[in-house]
Amino acid sequence: MSSVSTAKARERLSTLVERVSSGKERVVLTRRGKAVAALVSVEDLATLESIEDRQDLEDARRALADPERIPYEEVRRKLGLK
Repeated sequence: MSSVSTAKARERLSTLVERVSSGKERVVLTRRGKAVAALVSVEDLATLESIEDRQDLEDARRALADPERIPYEEVRRKLGLK
């Protein structure tokens, strides 16, 4: 994985996109030396989203299994949504 400043990325965007889209690398964009974003292939993005979706499902299952659920009407009342 390489890193490049956002200023340099502007100058070399098409080259960076080609390198990332061919699956050869991921690129971290930096600003003032701090990582702020990343360029990844569409395949990498799909993998990340799949992992995130699975985690969301696991979180939802755990929440539904929690015996201390608050009734919907009580939540509405507490939020002032009568």
